Amino acid sequence: MLALFTYNWQVRKEWFEWCRTLAAEELNRRRTGGMGTILKTLAHIIDVECSWIRAIQGKADVEIKLEEYHTIEEVEELSKRYHHEVMGYLNSPAFDGGNELVEAAWTGGRLYEKDRILNHLIAHEIHHIGQLSIWSRELGIEPVSASLIDRIE
Repeated sequence: MLALFTYNWQVRKEWFEWCRTLAAEELNRRRTGGMGTILKTLAHIIDVECSWIRAIQGKADVEIKLEEYHTIEEVEELSKRYHHEVMGYLNSPAFDGGNELVEAAWTGGRLYEKDRILNHLIAHEIHHIGQLSIWSRELGIEPVSASLIDRIE
């Protein structure tokens, strides 16, 4: 499972680089799908990852306001800020997947298995990366490669 998180982070980093080729107006332009803009979609990916990992650890959620991120540098800094916390957990002895039940503040008391949450996080990012790829093609720009085969050692 850690290999798929690593894959997602590699692809995310490449999307940050891809975004540096576009003007801020293009990154913030309203689009159909995703979270409505390229930057909000990237910030949303980070928000969901951080929120669920914190829920698994029994920590309070951090409110990330997507509308406060207007540049790719701000979104990348957000990713870096929480990446260490997520990596720390995924590399800790507490990370073993499993069927332990987790309740997140935003689920209205519903419980989810830890393994299911971790799988959701992987699929969630891949889903939104697909949206970014569609927007990239609409702009006439080659998207970041989604190939897993050439990434993970």
